Amino acid sequence: MAAASRGRALLSRLFQSSLNPSPKCPALTIYSRNFSADPLPDYESESGDGANRIIEAKSGVMAPDSRRTGAIGIKCGMTALWDKWGERIPITVLWLDDNAVTQVKTVEKEGFFALQVGAGQKKEKHLTKPELGHFRAMGVPLKRKLKEFPVTEDALLPVGTPISVRHFLPGQYVDVTAISRGKGFQGGMKRWGFKGMPASHGASLSHRSIGSTGQRDAPGRVFKGKKMPGRMGGEQTTVKNVWIYKIEPARNLMWVKGQVPGPEGSFVFIKDACYKKPDKSLLPFPTFFIPDGEETEKLEPILADLGDNDPFMAGD
Repeated sequence: MAAASRGRALLSRLFQSSLNPSPKCPALTIYSRNFSADPLPDYESESGDGANRIIEAKSGVMAPDSRRTGAIGIKCGMTALWDKWGERIPITVLWLDDNAVTQVKTVEKEGFFALQVGAGQKKEKHLTKPELGHFRAMGVPLKRKLKEFPVTEDALLPVGTPISVRHFLPGQYVDVTAISRGKGFQGGMKRWGFKGMPASHGASLSHRSIGSTGQRDAPGRVFKGKKMPGRMGGEQTTVKNVWIYKIEPARNLMWVKGQVPGPEGSFVFIKDACYKKPDKSLLPFPTFFIPDGEETEKLEPILADLGDNDPFMAGD
């Protein structure tokens, strides 16, 4: 009975506030308008921007706080290259398959600035009806993979703008995010790097055991989060500060140093590094626009300058 009375009192206060809205609580004023026939105020038109924002595909100057969009790549596999000093460099090859902007999100409509990028191609019969309606509404080709990248207002691009491998530069650092390779159920030594039990005397059939997991009578249980055997891999993982060794614009290929998460053929998401930031005066902003009349097939691979005058490694 007491709970019901408190509920009735709360409803009565809300009803009175909707009839006589208080200036101290403007949120109740907005909710109270839902019970009337008057339309809601047009906040977009009052802000001055509204839906009349014009986004142009033109190069600009990157500010210190600017944030560019990323790209979607496909992991082709690993190989090895040798630099001019004879050092062997492990290389992962990434392919940027027909990246293009499929949607622009702004503060006026979604509450934030972001670009949705699509990659690859997909047949209409392999898409769901909501996905098909989204591509038709945006007027873009059917894409196989979509990914949203937060950007700043000055880095917005119109729908349909291609994102090529020349969006990045050789020598810069990027962060690569993907779903790691699933390894199934693994023990504590493989999953967490435990040392294991003694391998000679004093251990019987427990050489790879994780050992004791609990305490004595107090607390008399195993704490949550204890590192134990279980499912390993198959999670979203980000490898930071991956160095771009070379790019090939003709085939939209990118060679990066080291490993990236995921098996061959999986999608990876590439964006500018968060910690080892590149020189913003050298990056194409908001992206690289292909000049009119340029033939992509004749472009040669662009290698990173491994000398001492590398502008991207000057700040390390």
